[in-house]
Parts: sequence; C-alpha cells; structure tokens
Amino acid sequence: QVTLVESGGGLVQPGGSLRLSCAASGFPFNDYVMDWWRQVPGKPRELVASLMTGGTPNYGDAVKGRFFISRDNAKAMVYLEMNNLKSEDTAVYVCNAWQMQTEQLQTNYWGQGTRVTVSS
Repeated sequence: QVTLVESGGGLVQPGGSLRLSCAASGFPFNDYVMDWWRQVPGKPRELVASLMTGGTPNYGDAVKGRFFISRDNAKAMVYLEMNNLKSEDTAVYVCNAWQMQTEQLQTNYWGQGTRVTVSS
C-alpha cells in the first residue's frame, strides 16, 4: 500500500525553526515529484515547496528564502526545513507525491499531515 507519513510538527515560537519529514513507501519514489502543501481550515490549500529527482526546488512566494525542501531517494524521504517561522505559517503541512499518468492526468498520493503551530 502507498503511504506518506509526515512527522516533525509541533508548537514553535515566532522566529523559530522546525524540520518536517515525510516517509514514503509503496510506490517508485524516485519517479515522483514531491511537494509540501499546507492547509488552514476555510482557506485554499497552498503549495509550499516542490522537488523532483535531479531538479531544482520550487517554493511558494510566502516561504521563499525561509523554507527549504530536500529529498533522499535512497531513504524515500522528503524534508522541509522551516526557518524564521511566522504566525502565518501555522497550518497542517501535508506531503504529496505526484507524477503525470498521461499528458493530461496526474497520479497523486497524500499524507495525513503534521500540524505546525507558530505562537508565542
């Protein structure tokens, strides 16, 4: 079965840092683009970061310069280093894996999310 399991969330003060991890299994990890998204109730899901094997990371504007995505294909792990955290970063952070199934369709897998709360 396909699994994506996030960890590393928690409560952190503004200006602090956290490192999130996502452990993947059950699919050819190397062939999938790995994303981090964040979810806040009542708001659209927001893309945080994205990285394909051998590629250059992409980041949402809100986190550029503060967050950094990396992946370890040997371990089927993807990470999100979060620095200088702000209250606006409070969200459930969700790991996503995707690839193009056809020229028009994608295959997507989603984790359950890990909650990050930035507060004094």
